[in-house]
Amino acid sequence: MKKHLLFLGPPGAGKGTQAALLSEANSYLHLSTGELLRKEIDLDTDLGKQVKDIMNKGELVNDQLVLEIVKKNLDKYNKGWILDGYPRNLSQVNSLSNVLRDINQPLEIVFYLDIEDEVLIERLLMRGRKDDNEETIKTRLKIYKETTEPLIEHYKSLSLLENINADGDLKTIAAEIKQKMA
Repeated sequence: MKKHLLFLGPPGAGKGTQAALLSEANSYLHLSTGELLRKEIDLDTDLGKQVKDIMNKGELVNDQLVLEIVKKNLDKYNKGWILDGYPRNLSQVNSLSNVLRDINQPLEIVFYLDIEDEVLIERLLMRGRKDDNEETIKTRLKIYKETTEPLIEHYKSLSLLENINADGDLKTIAAEIKQKMA
């Protein structure tokens, strides 16, 4: 059974939901970068203070800081883990590969949650978050396609990528993921 996993997919594809189900079922560490950043802020660590300053300015937290937080969490955990929402671009992929090599926990499988834009937009609008209107959703998808989609080809070339049809019900998607992990 593979233990070092990455979930890729556009906003709203269900990465967080599937990663949470899987981590619960297998006692894996679920590393959602958004949650990790918020946790550092809540714990008021030195990293957290840096992150808070950056986020308060409305800026994106830089790669180095995110990587430090990810490494800090992976370092002390070897039962298995799932990365969700990171890496987001090829430079993060390379930094992460180096860290994983250092701690001897290489990625074993990358799940790409594949879903049509129209289905996604509909799904995100139904979610009803304040920042989810059609225009912002389309902008987020555009950014995703520009920065994150090259990762799909990268992981495919390393034979780590598994395509998952994310346009279905939770149980079906979870079953497909479980089957591909065996």
